[in-house]
Amino acid sequence: MRRVFALCAVAGIASSVFAAPASAKVGYYVIRWDNTGICQVWNEDLHYKPLQWGVSTYKVVSKPLPTFAQASDLQIKMRGERRCTL
Repeated sequence: MRRVFALCAVAGIASSVFAAPASAKVGYYVIRWDNTGICQVWNEDLHYKPLQWGVSTYKVVSKPLPTFAQASDLQIKMRGERRCTL
């Protein structure tokens, strides 16, 4: 009985190790609003897209990044290069 319990425990731990990278797929990217030039960090995990009002459209200006901090750093860098106004 101990061997079965140990085998189940090892299988559970192994499956959680393989499941962790699947949950790490959530990414962030930077979008730029065309009418204002403002850049914004957006999360891919949200089930809806940014709301566009009439002339307010956006473009994705970065590749998906794994963390919010990396996306925020890219946004700040783009602001320094004058590619974003805010």
